[in-house]
Amino acid sequence: INNYFFSNQLGQLLYNLALKQTAVQSSTNGTVGIAGKAVDGRRDASYKTGSCTLTNVQSDPWWRVDLVNVYTIGTVMITNRDELENRLDGAEIWIGNSTTISDPESIRCAVISHIPSGQAFYFPCNSMKGRYVTVFLPGSAKVLSLCEVEVYYGYPLTNVALKGEATQSSTLSVATASKAIDGRRNSFYSNGFCSHTAEDETNPWWRVDLQRSFTITAVKVTNRGDCCAERLDGAEIRIGNSLETNGNNNPRCASISHINAGKTYTYRCDGGSMEGRFVNVFLPGQKKTLTLCEVEVYAAPCLGLQKVSMDLSIKSVLSPSSTDKTVVLKGFLGQRFGSGTRWIKMVTKTPGEVLFLINGTFLHKH
Repeated sequence: INNYFFSNQLGQLLYNLALKQTAVQSSTNGTVGIAGKAVDGRRDASYKTGSCTLTNVQSDPWWRVDLVNVYTIGTVMITNRDELENRLDGAEIWIGNSTTISDPESIRCAVISHIPSGQAFYFPCNSMKGRYVTVFLPGSAKVLSLCEVEVYYGYPLTNVALKGEATQSSTLSVATASKAIDGRRNSFYSNGFCSHTAEDETNPWWRVDLQRSFTITAVKVTNRGDCCAERLDGAEIRIGNSLETNGNNNPRCASISHINAGKTYTYRCDGGSMEGRFVNVFLPGQKKTLTLCEVEVYAAPCLGLQKVSMDLSIKSVLSPSSTDKTVVLKGFLGQRFGSGTRWIKMVTKTPGEVLFLINGTFLHKH
């Protein structure tokens, strides 16, 4: 059993809506790289093992999966090939109720700038609704190859910085680093809501430790509103798991060209997401002062997806009208049931029960 259900970091149960659904593509190279390979539940990144799709060389190749019903989609995960990785650069993820992305109601979820060789990247779709998910690669003489496409329900993004620990290169008076993760976007430093390093410092920085690694989709920064908005110009957002040079050598998510006084700007990392425990705001240069009124770091609950244990003991399966029978899970969570199954009641090792519609609709949790 592969990739039917996943457990996320909040212990919620997620279902891959695309799994085993009908997929088509603009063309197929040979007999191996058929469209269905991208929804077979395997993240094997090798085309040679028969796990990936492959189109012919053509203009504007595309791949599409039919989810059968209209869903609110929060996340799409795409696994790239372990070779020729640059082929996927510039591909677009579209969601809608039409089989053509030119339909006015179709919405572009994301543009794939780059997915490293053999890796799976997560793209937030912000609760877009649709029946069809399309991967479209614009341009001439293009080849589209996908090793896995996973589509998950929408869950609200969580500001994981609120539970982090902040520090900075220096502190002016009582303007500690934690002021930037107190959950308040009040932009007046004079009211005590903003962090502030010493004035005229060389390469000042601010950092939040999220306590563990997350797949981060967006960082929001609120600039000072009562003066000096230009001080933040040229700052860099860096994300990673290293504390070398205080974390300032981690990969760059984005550069802050300018944030208007008192405004909050959203920065999305290249590729749709970045992994890391530490988020830095680094301001390179001499005689610099770093002031931040709020830094929000967003990661979706379904990040860090892992296969779950399949050790189950099925007592009985609920009919749509039944309310008292259960499926007891000896392992953590996860199983796909037969075609006749409709409703199941799942009891985990930990307190709490989940009532779940087997096609993936989250019905009730208490």
